[in-house]
Amino acid sequence: MTEETYTPPAVWTWEQGNGGQFASINRPVSGATHDKELPVGDHALQLYSMGTPNGQKVTILLEELLEAGHTAADYDAWLIKIGDGDQFGSGFVGVNPNSKIPALLDRDTGQRVFESGAILMYLAEKFGAFLPASGAARTEALNWLFWQMGSAPFVGGGFGHFFTYAPVKIKYAIDRFAMETKRQLHVLDTNLADRKFVAGDEYTVADMAIYPWYGAIVEGRVYAGADTFLSVQEYPNIARWAADLAARPAVKRGSIVNRTAEGSLPERHSAADFAPLGL
Repeated sequence: MTEETYTPPAVWTWEQGNGGQFASINRPVSGATHDKELPVGDHALQLYSMGTPNGQKVTILLEELLEAGHTAADYDAWLIKIGDGDQFGSGFVGVNPNSKIPALLDRDTGQRVFESGAILMYLAEKFGAFLPASGAARTEALNWLFWQMGSAPFVGGGFGHFFTYAPVKIKYAIDRFAMETKRQLHVLDTNLADRKFVAGDEYTVADMAIYPWYGAIVEGRVYAGADTFLSVQEYPNIARWAADLAARPAVKRGSIVNRTAEGSLPERHSAADFAPLGL
């Protein structure tokens, strides 16, 4: 197979509309494009997000905190429609200048928190749960949390983009990112060969960060056809771990928040919101 050779110009210029499915939301500058205040609910924790894998990390943790009895972790989850450019509203940019979901505002402290890994750490430390306080166990959990944060862009922005979303299929790009995705799956599968959870015997924010990405791939829930293309049956330890997490009530709830598909919950403001969905 031959592919068109691209010779980069001396100076890159932005061609508006370039970027396929995401052309309308990607641009080479930051900042707000319009004035729009964010809604505010009754709870101290205000989450502005969308139920992508990065968004699911946070709602899974919040639901796990509530399941564990931390009533102060109750939250309002507002849907940010990134396809409509909600993340470029002035209110959202004020909470996250990087204009990416998820973003959290803690009204108890006035603290804004952005980047999903930072939100997980902030909440885990605020409530003293799902992250060991010190020592080797804490370091190991953070090892895997930061592994996910550093690795997932190759999976989502790399493999997922070129395999599913790019306007043209580029063999080199798909092969390059498929190789890296399989390497990461092998890293995780090998680690889980003798561990119940990714950091050991304790369920932590590292599991919650990794599951919506790598669990979803092995379960065939993202990037249609990717499970077959990547031969995910080669990773039985991930499959066992993912099935264990998928069975947790809090994971079931957290995985559907800020999503619009049938059986999902576009916004969440109280536990009662799940009742019509049988959760």
